[in-house]
Amino acid sequence: MTVESPKTSSAAEPADDYLERRTLRRGSAGWLLLTGLGVAYVVSGDFSGWNFGLAEGGFGGLAIAMALMGVMYACMVFSLAELSSVLPTAGGGYGFARRALGPWGGFLTGTAILIEYILAPAAISIFIGDYVESLGLFGLTSGWPVYLACFVVFIGIHLWGVGEALRFSFVVTGIAVAALLVFAVGAFMDFDASKLNDIAVDGDAFGSTSWLPMGLLGIWAAFPFGMWFFLGVEGVPLAAEETKDPARTLPRAIRWSMAILIALALLTFFASAGARGANAIQDAGNPLVEALQPGGEATALSRVINYAGLAGLVASFFSLIYAGSRQLFALSRAGYLPRFLSLTSSRKAPYLGLLVPGAIGFGLAAATGDGARMLNVAVFGATISYALMSLSHIVLRRREPGLERPYRTPGGMLTSSVALALACSALVATFLVDVTAALIALAVYVVAIAYFGFYSRKHLVARAPEEEFAALAAAEAELERD
Repeated sequence: MTVESPKTSSAAEPADDYLERRTLRRGSAGWLLLTGLGVAYVVSGDFSGWNFGLAEGGFGGLAIAMALMGVMYACMVFSLAELSSVLPTAGGGYGFARRALGPWGGFLTGTAILIEYILAPAAISIFIGDYVESLGLFGLTSGWPVYLACFVVFIGIHLWGVGEALRFSFVVTGIAVAALLVFAVGAFMDFDASKLNDIAVDGDAFGSTSWLPMGLLGIWAAFPFGMWFFLGVEGVPLAAEETKDPARTLPRAIRWSMAILIALALLTFFASAGARGANAIQDAGNPLVEALQPGGEATALSRVINYAGLAGLVASFFSLIYAGSRQLFALSRAGYLPRFLSLTSSRKAPYLGLLVPGAIGFGLAAATGDGARMLNVAVFGATISYALMSLSHIVLRRREPGLERPYRTPGGMLTSSVALALACSALVATFLVDVTAALIALAVYVVAIAYFGFYSRKHLVARAPEEEFAALAAAEAELERD
């Protein structure tokens, strides 16, 4: 591998100007805004998507899958909390893997994260269009004008500035969370435990019971849907360079985000299935609203939740655009992707890092209209990144035990080993749900690997924060050997 300085690689950009033109606005977010960001990434998953796991594993199968995926995410975010206190850069998971696994590990991790954060907003824009149509807003039908409006309006807010963007996200997320709590109160008034296991049992499935109607394999098949209660929370460290005191703030925000998401997942899951029945909501595009309309007639509460579902989708769409732009920014700044993508505006926003993924996302949404498949591709990318980030924690604990760690993961390597094992299991489970989506993600990976292998790995930027961290570690290791 050849690591270049900006001066030798680009005559148009002197070394002194390279990082100056690629600087984010520091100190824009405290732990409270970051906690809101962590919840915002995920909150749309409480309103829709997870319920399709009932068709794969029944109530019991999805409950076990949700519990196991909750353990995976909890173990992973504790590991990320430690890593983010050690390496507080905008690269997030890519930066951690770069330090632990080298350039190839960093690139593969960053690419997997990009797949997740570009495909998920595209899918959510389609779901927003469906909500707009179902609610009869502005007389619009779901289609490319709605998708375009989503990308233009919300990318515009991000271009305005990160502080304004995070505050907007925090407010919309608060509305969605409040609606979930109101929903839970209303749904639990009609709770009936006998409705939880009302899905017909497949007598041919191994280990099938009323609680596991699709048998033991149904638990595994439900893994990707159990993830939807937590998918995206790992993006909090991507805000490291825009955070006040990141070594302390990021671990605190990550832990609080996960705690809130676990509570919301339990409330939503049990309240929805117990109010209407698992069978009634397993195929619903809007399971929470369906749970509040036992006779099919809309009520005042169901209308409120319907609008709140739109707010939840907007919150996740908005925050995932932020995460994708910061991941692209970090990879580009270090030379893993074309460097012009990391240029920042006068307001310190990575404008091309916002506009290019936005254009790709809009194109995919308008061309396919298949939100479910795009989410499955996103889940595939996510599971790869989870495995590599968990492995990074293990490698750094073994290779650099003396590294200063302001925050230490409870359980140490055992915690990250659990996350690694469950992430690998979830990766395999994606093939049980949608083989085509998994193969699409693999094809994207092949193209990205070819680009890195033949070109960008030979043109990395030595002064990028992630490369400087790696160079410092290599120098310290050399001194220790001498």
